[in-house]
Amino acid sequence: MALAISLILIVLGAVIFHWLSPWWLTPIASNWQAMDDALMITLVICAVLFIVIHLFVAYAVVKFRHREGHRAAAESHNGKLEWWLIGATSLGIVAMLAPGLNVYAKLISPPADASVFEVMGKQWDWHFRLPGKDGKLGVTDVRFINATNPFGIDPDDPAGQDDVLVDGSEIHIPINKPVKVMLRAQDVLHDFYVPQFRTRMNMVPGLVTQFWLTPTQAGRFEVMCAQLCGVGHSNMRSAVVVDELAAYDSWLAKQPTFSGHNAPGGVGGPAEPGKQGRLIAQSKGCVACHSVDGAPSVGPTWKGLFGKQESLEGGATIAVDEAYIKQSILDPKAKVVKGYPNIMPPNPMSDAEVAALIDYIKTVR
Repeated sequence: MALAISLILIVLGAVIFHWLSPWWLTPIASNWQAMDDALMITLVICAVLFIVIHLFVAYAVVKFRHREGHRAAAESHNGKLEWWLIGATSLGIVAMLAPGLNVYAKLISPPADASVFEVMGKQWDWHFRLPGKDGKLGVTDVRFINATNPFGIDPDDPAGQDDVLVDGSEIHIPINKPVKVMLRAQDVLHDFYVPQFRTRMNMVPGLVTQFWLTPTQAGRFEVMCAQLCGVGHSNMRSAVVVDELAAYDSWLAKQPTFSGHNAPGGVGGPAEPGKQGRLIAQSKGCVACHSVDGAPSVGPTWKGLFGKQESLEGGATIAVDEAYIKQSILDPKAKVVKGYPNIMPPNPMSDAEVAALIDYIKTVR
């Protein structure tokens, strides 16, 4: 009897928690209400089955409990019951799968007038690219990927010369206009996820995946990686900013193109102090573990780092100079800062890249 009462209380507790739970859907900010509808259909079907099965088990525990003078009769199988169960289970599976598959088919089929932007995921950062005035993205190849060309744009492809390489780690899109999102991964499996848009998609190395949406609410929405991708996974964050058309056009006009962004195929030397190092830090994923505003993170902040004294594991102290930073990049386990985990992997870089990164760290004050 106690078991039956416990099962009934579990059902009541689950239903009450569902209606009173503070964990619920975020306000939607795109056209994908169909995602919520498919989720609710699945939730209702699972909830009904959860309640029915628990109440049936509670009934069976009481109805067929051990009593003097009653003994269970063995029965090898019940063909009629088995067919009913197969039919009901099949209908339940179809009812849960059909809405999701229908929505997914629409999710990956953008309208003809959708604009495009591309996302490159890399441990542990995001890079964004848009087509230039010709409306086409340039051809890419992994052979051309380097610190200043994270997408691997072919420097000899005319269509890629005016591609817009977003300066920073957040992308802007215009409100109420459909946009196709093309997704690539440079190293491991990632997942581009914006909760308010109700859209997410795996990013698989060697493949290009896609989905589309129409943003319906202006604002700044956080991008998260929804696939565990290494020690910096939790810091792999960015933002999608939804602008009114005039604000979007103004932002877009300030972004550099591939031809004006760097020397094709190599590390260029932009005039802005530290800019090349900042690009390298974004490309190599350094910014996922090292903040530039003093905020605590996986590794020491870069704000005011150059020239200070750091305490190391074991009690020693060291001056943060060019030699120390270079050693920390190439052999991070040699001298670990006290209070931080010894998890940073080696980062093979050219001398030019290391020098540019050090120059950038010097500017972070």
